[in-house]
Amino acid sequence: MSSDSQQPRPPEGATTDTTTLLLCGARLDDGRTVDVRLSGGRIEAVGTPGSLGAHGTRVDLSGYLLLPAPAEPHAHADTALSADVPGPVSYAAEDVQRRATEAALLQLGHGATALRAHVRIGDVQGLAALEAVLQARRSLRGLVDLATVAVPRLLTGVAGADGLAMLRDAVKMGASAVGGRPDLDPDPAGYAEAVLEVAAEHGCAVDLHTDGDDPARLARLAAMAGGLRPGVAIGPCGSLSRLPAEARGRVADRLAAAGVTVTCLPQGGCAGTDVRGPAPVRLLRSAGVRVAAGGGALRDVANPVGRGDPLEAAYLLVSQGGLRPAEAYGAVSREAREALGLPPVRVEAGFPAELLAVRGERLAGVLSLAYSRVVVHRGRVVARTSAVREYCDSAAALDLPRQSRPEARP
Repeated sequence: MSSDSQQPRPPEGATTDTTTLLLCGARLDDGRTVDVRLSGGRIEAVGTPGSLGAHGTRVDLSGYLLLPAPAEPHAHADTALSADVPGPVSYAAEDVQRRATEAALLQLGHGATALRAHVRIGDVQGLAALEAVLQARRSLRGLVDLATVAVPRLLTGVAGADGLAMLRDAVKMGASAVGGRPDLDPDPAGYAEAVLEVAAEHGCAVDLHTDGDDPARLARLAAMAGGLRPGVAIGPCGSLSRLPAEARGRVADRLAAAGVTVTCLPQGGCAGTDVRGPAPVRLLRSAGVRVAAGGGALRDVANPVGRGDPLEAAYLLVSQGGLRPAEAYGAVSREAREALGLPPVRVEAGFPAELLAVRGERLAGVLSLAYSRVVVHRGRVVARTSAVREYCDSAAALDLPRQSRPEARP
C-alpha cells in the first residue's frame, strides 16, 4: 500500500513541468473556496482566495468543484473504438497504436490521468499489440500515464507453454502487470498459479479477469495471492452477486484478508467476461475489500456504447450500487489509484498535482451533470472540456445562471 510520503514514479524519460500554476476560486468538497498553487508536479500551497500571490499562470475555477483526479484501472486499449470498424478489426501495429492513443486521450478528457490497459498477447498476433500499446504509452508521456497488463489466453499444459514464455517476454518488454482470464483455461487454478509465479519473479502486479462464479476457486486464488506485492486485482466479479448470501460473505472475507482488490465495471462488461451484472460493492466494502471501479470496454464489440468515463462509473455506483457519492468517487479515484500502485492525492500541500475540476458546487451534482471539466496532470492543464447551455430569449426572465469558460491568463 502506498504511503503519503511516496513520490509518484514518472514514466521512463518523462519530465515534470516546473511552471507555477495558480488555480483560483475553486470550491472543495468540504465547502471551502480556495486558491491552489502548483509547482514541480505537486501541490505547493492551498490558501484563501487572493492569498497566494499573483505570479505564474492563473486559471479561474470559479463555479468549479476541485477534486483529486480519477484513474482508470480497467481499460482495453487494443480493442477500444473498434465497434464501428467495417469488416474485420485490424490488429496491425499502426491501427492498434492509433486506437490506444485515441482511447487514452478520450479518457484523459474525462479526467483520468492514469490508465491501466489490458492487452492480449499470443496466438497469431504474438506481442505485436502489446508493442503498439507500449508505443502509444511513449507518445503520451506528459499527458497521461498509461500502464499495460499482458493477457495470455492459455498458460497450462502443452498448449500453455508458449503462452507462459510469451508472458515472461511481455514483462521484459515493459508490461507493468500480468493478467488474463483463468476461467477459460482447462486448469483455472494452474493458470492463476502461473500468473502469480511470473509476478513474483519480476515484482509486478497481477490483474485477472473473472466473473467470480466459483467460491472455491476464488478462495484458492486468495490463498495464493495473500502477501504478494505490489498487489493483486480481480474483476469485474459480476457473478458474486448471484451467489448465496453465506457464500458471498465468505468470499468477501477471504479476499479482504488476502488484500485482493476487486475492480468492478458499473458501465458494463468487457471481452474478458460473460456476466454484465454489477459486483456486490456494498458487501465487499463492508468486509474490508478495496473496491475500485473502471470503465471496461470502450466502444468495442463487448460494449459498443462504452464511454470510459470515471464519473459515469461513480454515478452508477450511487444510483444502482447504493453507495454514497463520496464512496463512489473514491472508487474511481482513491481506490483506483491505490490499485495501480500510485501515491494518494488530496487537495493539500505536498500531494501530487493530479486534479480534476468539474463545473458544480457539490459532489452529487457533478456526478449527475459533469459537463465542463479541467484536467491537471503533473501540475499543468492537459485537457479541457467546456459546455455551455443556452436557452431561447423567452427563458431570460427566469434569471438562469450563466456559464462561462475558465480563462488561463499570465
